[in-house]
Amino acid sequence: MKKMIIIGAGAAGMMTAIHASENYEVTIIEKNDRPGKKLYITGKGRCNVTNNSDEETFLKNVVTNPKFLYSAIYSYNQSAVMNDFESWGVRLKTERGNRVFPVSDHSSDVIKALREQLNKRNIEVKYNSKVLDIITEEYNNENEKYIRKAVGVEVSDLNNKKSSYRLDADVIVITTGGYSYQATGSTGDGYRFLEDYGIDIVPVRCSLVPLVTKEDFVKDMMGLALKNVNLKVIASKEVYKSLKKDKVLYSDMGEMLFTHFGVSGPLCLSASSHISSFCAKENNDFSGITLEIDLKPALSEEDLDKRVLRDFEEFHNRDFQNSLGKLLPRLMIPAVIERSGIKPDKKVNSITAEERKSLINTLKHFRLHLSGLRGFDEAIITGGGISVKEINPQNMELKKIKNLRVAGEIIDCDALTGGFNLQIAWSTAFMAAE
Repeated sequence: MKKMIIIGAGAAGMMTAIHASENYEVTIIEKNDRPGKKLYITGKGRCNVTNNSDEETFLKNVVTNPKFLYSAIYSYNQSAVMNDFESWGVRLKTERGNRVFPVSDHSSDVIKALREQLNKRNIEVKYNSKVLDIITEEYNNENEKYIRKAVGVEVSDLNNKKSSYRLDADVIVITTGGYSYQATGSTGDGYRFLEDYGIDIVPVRCSLVPLVTKEDFVKDMMGLALKNVNLKVIASKEVYKSLKKDKVLYSDMGEMLFTHFGVSGPLCLSASSHISSFCAKENNDFSGITLEIDLKPALSEEDLDKRVLRDFEEFHNRDFQNSLGKLLPRLMIPAVIERSGIKPDKKVNSITAEERKSLINTLKHFRLHLSGLRGFDEAIITGGGISVKEINPQNMELKKIKNLRVAGEIIDCDALTGGFNLQIAWSTAFMAAE
């Protein structure tokens, strides 16, 4: 039987091994002392396994290079992933946004199921072992375009760093992950293996990461969660000369959270993917990005004005600063008052229509200005990675190196929150195994 070596026992690595085991004698090399270290913390420790939607929805939620994943998702889709995990003993449930989690809410159950499948298929996992290099030879078949072929790996035993050895294989699969959550082992090893072979590596960037704002007052609202608000991300034509007009990079309704440095939460994490992708093409200049929050998206400006008038009638003898308790959370009132331009101690019954219009505009268009993104230690996903132009989407083999394949986060594909990124790992792993 042919031999396959997989570098990395994360989500993509274990899934590749499981599906390849029928046709290959599989060995996984893992530098940690256990598998799925990053998988353990996904979904805040609950593991958002996939998204219970169709292939078209999946592709719409992939921010970078969705077309590359067409064959992968139609070969091993969300239903197939769910069926496999159910058959492996993991009971699943679907929550808001079609997010799929284990019924137990424990990511450890997902890892346990994958590990049991590795054992059941007699897949050897060499823990505390680090691949130092991928061994290749020249490939001179004139009928094929490969420059080299992979024949093995050089491995270091981390328990005995003076000891290294060679393992030969017919196929090698790199599933080392990206560059985020480096404490889990995602330290960019996979990129390093390929640097000397002329493989195009798209510069890595943070994705699904909190946003840093220029406004200092956000720290006064730290811990405030907003629900059912609309967040719009706008790129300015004044800063980005490639734009003929201001461009909406992202717009959606949901939840967000104020922090000591800016904003986070589901809306902001998803927005960061679009921001990161756009600004990478614009040389990482974040200065032209505005976040616009509609605090009352269910109400038109006219209906919101009527609502404000009702509150003003009820509190007509109060100061303006004491009239907004029914309309806004306490921590947000000072910022809204300042933005509205209305004096805090002005009596409600003397507020003019023009001032009320300014208040409505503030509520419907509460703006923050981006100064950057948080770092890789907080990024859920790595953007960038191996260019999809270097990869055959039918089997994830590198076009320049025969028998060397890739799967998972190391590829330049990333998606929004909701289980879509793990689905990328499962689907690309399936293709690499086939």
